[in-house]
Formats: sequence, structure tokens, C-alpha cells
Amino acid sequence: MAEDGAGAISFGTDGWRATLDEFTTPRVRMVGQAVATYLADEGLDGPVAVGYDARDHSRGFAEELARVLAAGGRDVTIAERDCPTPVLAWTVKSGDYAGGLMITASHNPPEYNGVKFVPEDGSPALPDVTDTLEARLAEPNPVDESDHGTIAEQDLVTGFSDHAVEFVTTDLDGLSVVYDAMHGSGRGVTDALLKRGGATVTRLRCDRDPTFGGTPPEPVPERAEEVIERVTSGNAELGFVNDGDADRLGVVTPDRGFLDPNVYLAVLYDYLLDREAGDVVRTVSTSSLVDRVATEHGHTVHETAVGFKWVAEAMGDHDAICGGEESGGFGVSAHLRNKDGVLLALLTAAAEVEESLDERADRILATHGDINQDRVSVDCPDDRKQAVLDDLESALPDSVAGVPVTDVNTVDGFKIALEDGTWLLVRPSGTEPKMRIYAEAGSVERTDELLAAGRELVEPLI
Repeated sequence: MAEDGAGAISFGTDGWRATLDEFTTPRVRMVGQAVATYLADEGLDGPVAVGYDARDHSRGFAEELARVLAAGGRDVTIAERDCPTPVLAWTVKSGDYAGGLMITASHNPPEYNGVKFVPEDGSPALPDVTDTLEARLAEPNPVDESDHGTIAEQDLVTGFSDHAVEFVTTDLDGLSVVYDAMHGSGRGVTDALLKRGGATVTRLRCDRDPTFGGTPPEPVPERAEEVIERVTSGNAELGFVNDGDADRLGVVTPDRGFLDPNVYLAVLYDYLLDREAGDVVRTVSTSSLVDRVATEHGHTVHETAVGFKWVAEAMGDHDAICGGEESGGFGVSAHLRNKDGVLLALLTAAAEVEESLDERADRILATHGDINQDRVSVDCPDDRKQAVLDDLESALPDSVAGVPVTDVNTVDGFKIALEDGTWLLVRPSGTEPKMRIYAEAGSVERTDELLAAGRELVEPLI
């Protein structure tokens, strides 16, 4: 049974996630044992922090992890209430913890749950760590009872919030904000932080509902309609939406409605550059708009594979001041090399007080040109993905949609840069049996042309 259970556990892009028929108590306990063994083998001393989101059973799974770790000889701190993932990550980073575990399936539907391991620096675990954890999956193996650790419940939110208001010192001075928790763990945290900063906050979906109202708790325009309506109709100056574990952030402005995350990253970086000099990190699928902001200020963009763990690693390697991805994950290095939809909401509100996000975005786009980005997916069995990439390498064209190719980046699939500054990206999905095709250009029409050309390139190879 142990082998079968371990075989069902795989740490992917951001931890292990599965539907509840696979995400079971015995398997969660195996993860706890793997972490206990890993920390011992690595000689990492200190307690472990355990957090959990607002889903059904998340608290119970967290308690199982705590019991396994304590039986393995570790002291454990467990959150007194469900909390955002960035709260858990910052707690680990700022304390004397050997690491942390977070029970969450983030923005996935309610029938999912998951677990993330957070190393002692609070950043996402890289594959060398998660591979090691997978190799150590086993049934719990307790030490002598006299050597068991203790389990203590603790308020993790207050310390994080105190840090956030020290980090973001701008008085929000009555800024009117609409906040949507999507029934997730940001409720009573992000909204309370904005209010503490001086904003007037209208709360939406700030009650706990483990079903998330019947929709996945993902901060995308089609799931944030009420926030968009309230802000664009003039009833608030700014809107924020968190996903289920509040590590992602959607921003809503009066002129633009749901702000394109690609534009938001450029706005965030531009705002931070008013305070300190430094590079920026983005994934290969994120817009090159932020590149133009960096070049204007004499800085560099560092491009990574898709997945915030790679963004976080590059933020550290290159001493970048921030990083982000087009799916709504953003981080600020001086705070935490991890995505954080809580502190970033407060920081974004501070940016709005200084200069409206719409005005800053208008200025950036007027200087550097409009962008339009989109993607399509092509069905592709998982066992064909590598073959498609291998075949594509020898089939790369000299031009795409009539424009010559100037460069091909292979950090994650094939990103084809064109002479006119547009680009096309083909990469395998890490979560579905599909190939993803992304494109960016200055207009919807041109983007559609590039996506059609990408389909013509990929579909014959599947």
C-alpha cells in the first residue's frame, strides 16, 4: 500500500494537487514523513510551520501533518485559522523555522486540495527539493515518544500584517477600495490590511464558503464581474481580487476594468523604480512591455520558464527588485521571494495614492506602445509532448506570418522573436494534455494572425 500511495504523489509546478479521491489522509501523512526525513537528512534544525486554506478538510489535513512531524521529533506551529499562503511563507522566512507546509489547492475547484513545501527562506521549493521529498515518501515512522515534538496553535496573521504596514508606509487616506476574497483565505486579512492602511473598504465574498460559491476561486475577469462593475461605475477608486489562498492578485481600475496582469507588472515595476534601482524578472509567457520599462531605466529583464519558483530563483540570483507572471503572481524581493496577493494589494493601493494606476499605465503605453497578448491550446497527449518539441526544433521557420525571425529562446519550449518586436511561444502545458501557443503584438488582429500561424506550425506535428 505504501508504494501505491507514494506513486500517486507528484510535486508539480507548485506542490502536489489532486482531487479528494486521491488527496487522502494516508498520502498526506506520507508527505509529512517525507518532510521530516528530508529536514533531518539535511541537518535543518528548528520547528515547522503549518498553514491551510478555507477548503473543507484543509484544517484536518494540516493537523495530520502536524501530528506526523511532531511524532518525528519536530516542534510544530499550526495556524489558528485558515490563512493566505504568503502569510505562511513570510512566517517561515522571518522566524527560526526549518520550513513550512501549506495545505491548499490555490485557485483550483473545491473538489481539489493540495500541499506545498516552503523552504526556510520562504521562497517556492525548487525541483531538487521536491524530487528529494518524493524519494522520501513513506508511512510515518515515529521516534520514541519521549522525543516527540510539541504542537502549538498560533496567530500567524498579526505578525505578517504588522510587517506589511511597516513595509508600505503610505497613508491610503480614505482611498475607496472594493475587495473580493472569493470566499478564500484573504478574507479578514487583505481587506483588514487595506483598512488598517487608511482605505475605505467595501467587502465582497468575504464569508468562508468551502465551495467558493460553486466557481473556482481564480482572479480572472469573468469571475470578478461585481468588482469590475463597482469600480468602473465610479463607486470605488480601485478593486482587488484574491484567489483561494491569496497568493495571486487581480487589480481593477476605473478606466481599464480588470487590469491586464502584463500591464500591471510594468506599472508595479515602474512604481518600485521610483524608490530603488534594480532589474526585474518575468516568465517567458509574460509580456515584453516590462522589458521596455527596464531598458528605459538602464536595467535588465531576466526571463524564466513558466512557474513562480523559477521567477523567485532568478529574483535572488540577479538581485531583482520584483518579479511576475501573466497569470497574476507577483513578488517584491525586499519583502518575500514568493508571490503575494496580500501585501501587493496594500503596495498597489499606495501606488494609486501617488499616481493613479490608469495614469501610470497610460504613460507607459504612450511611451512604449500598446500590447495585446493571447493564447490558444492544442490537444496533445502527454506522451507526445516531447516528440512535438523535438520535431518543432527542426521545423522552425525563417519567418512567421510574413515577418522574419530574429531569435529563438528555448528556456521553456520555443519562443520565436520577430523583426517587428512581436513574438510567438509554443510550450507544453505542465498540467493538461495540451500544447500552449502564446502570441504578443500591438493589436488584436496581429496577435490572432500569429496564433493562427502557431497552430499551423504545431498541429501537423501532433
